[in-house]
Amino acid sequence: MMTCSDGSPGHPRKYGTFPLKLRKYVFEEHVISLPFAIRSSTSLTAETLGLKDRGVLKPGYFADVVVFNPKTIRPSSTYRQPTLFATGVAYLVVNGQMAIDGGRLTGAHAGRALRRSGGH
Repeated sequence: MMTCSDGSPGHPRKYGTFPLKLRKYVFEEHVISLPFAIRSSTSLTAETLGLKDRGVLKPGYFADVVVFNPKTIRPSSTYRQPTLFATGVAYLVVNGQMAIDGGRLTGAHAGRALRRSGGH
């Protein structure tokens, strides 16, 4: 099953889907493995949506990498405060640029809208 988030304004899962999946289903309930959770959030998504050069760490691909602490990763967002960032993210690289460094936002805005590569 592929992981997705609710991108609608005011929904806590816009900011917390992936940390929630890790915290609840991997680390607390042990329903899925960490490799399964990561694949369903990365390469499976890229395959399903036909996104070329994404989803895996490979030479020539875009580098989107999250380094998190498995003991502290968890969502913080709620319906009252839907834009709170998750805790436990130490580093985030988007398109090869550091967006979170040592748990702090860098101000880099390297993300961009993506279109399907076709065939799906």
